[in-house]
Amino acid sequence: MDAGSVSSSATKSQSRCPLQEQFLQRRNSRENLDRFIPNRSAMDFDYAHYMLMEAKKGKENPMASSPSKEAYRKHLAESFNMNRTRILAFKNKPPTPMDAIPSDCSTSVQQSKPAKARRYIPQTSERTLDAPDLVDDYYLNLLDWGSSNVLAIALGNTVYLWDATDGNTSELVTVDDEAGPVTSVKWAPDGRHISVGLNNSDVQLWDSTSNRLLRTLKGGHQSRVGALDWNNHILTTGGMDGRIVNNDVRIRSPIVETYSGHHQEVCGLKWSASGQQLASGGNDNLLHIWDRSMASNNAPTQWLHRLEDHTAAVKALAWCPFQANLLASGGGGGDKSIKFWNTHTGACLNSVDTGSQVCALLWNKNERELLSSHGFTQNQLTLWKYPSMVKMAELTGHTSRVLFMAQSPDGCTVASAAGDETLRFWNVFGSPEVAAKAAPKAATEPFAHLNRIR
Repeated sequence: MDAGSVSSSATKSQSRCPLQEQFLQRRNSRENLDRFIPNRSAMDFDYAHYMLMEAKKGKENPMASSPSKEAYRKHLAESFNMNRTRILAFKNKPPTPMDAIPSDCSTSVQQSKPAKARRYIPQTSERTLDAPDLVDDYYLNLLDWGSSNVLAIALGNTVYLWDATDGNTSELVTVDDEAGPVTSVKWAPDGRHISVGLNNSDVQLWDSTSNRLLRTLKGGHQSRVGALDWNNHILTTGGMDGRIVNNDVRIRSPIVETYSGHHQEVCGLKWSASGQQLASGGNDNLLHIWDRSMASNNAPTQWLHRLEDHTAAVKALAWCPFQANLLASGGGGGDKSIKFWNTHTGACLNSVDTGSQVCALLWNKNERELLSSHGFTQNQLTLWKYPSMVKMAELTGHTSRVLFMAQSPDGCTVASAAGDETLRFWNVFGSPEVAAKAAPKAATEPFAHLNRIR
């Protein structure tokens, strides 16, 4: 036991030996071992020789050196950077890592593209107004929001103006029973003048600031005028007789062009932002694209495209604000689809089954989104993400089909009118402050200023 204790203690004493801790034990020469090869280019051999041979003399024999020599040695060591402790250098100092993207560039990228917060979409209307005597007719267009922030709505024989700035309501006109009811309303681009279509085929032009009737357009149609749209000074009207008429309101004889192609009532009319193309939808399930450059004064203008994919009346029409040749159209109760068209080629780009009658369509001016209003069974407004057409929200509250929609001038608020005789306002497209920053630039139509050669 004693011998074992001695040998154990001897072994422990040997293991604690500084030499064995500093140097590696010699291994079998047959083992394939890597060697530590010093980096000779990083060595200072003169300094190493001095440290090994000369620098120790003063420390080993402190009494042999005088104070002046010691002071001179320290000064010399500081001058020639000899106060280092390492003699051998086995590797250089690792280089500073370089970023793939410079820090200033990455910072600017992060600042220019911050994380986009998800927009909150209220599920209920922010305001509801009564709309008594609103005609429950799919083929009419009884609601419009002008550029001066005044909303016009036709209730029976009367057109009312609601100022969104202060909430005041005024009566523009009440027509007699022989002319009424009012079948369409549409603001001119200036936000001051408004056109009113009547059941007796007349179209009236009013000055909203003075409540004065400027003129009445007669002779363009043989029955009620349910669709209106402006293209600068040209007022385009669509009637139950299937005719589409361009009226230049500046001249005495206003009719300048007619479009012939529909066999039944025209219930949807929309000019493109460039003013070069007109989309028309009718109760004959047809969608026509007309080109302004092909218009003729002597004969009815021939359509550019005649699209027959819908299986019900086409009333809902909306030109895309960020792609000039993209048109969205919605079909009635027998169709229930939203279709997207390339109006240059006439190709149908996509078709989405919504499950219910499509009454109106509106594009978001600030984001790539589309809002649709529907009839039975939910009578809802549906917000779609374009082009994936994923539902972002469904807004409910109306108890009858949502026949009409209009968008505020800032593009953020939507007004909807339904057969339940209510007018509701929805903050569906975001706040004006956020929208002003996020508004996408519209892709201009190439060669829009040139007449198309056919």
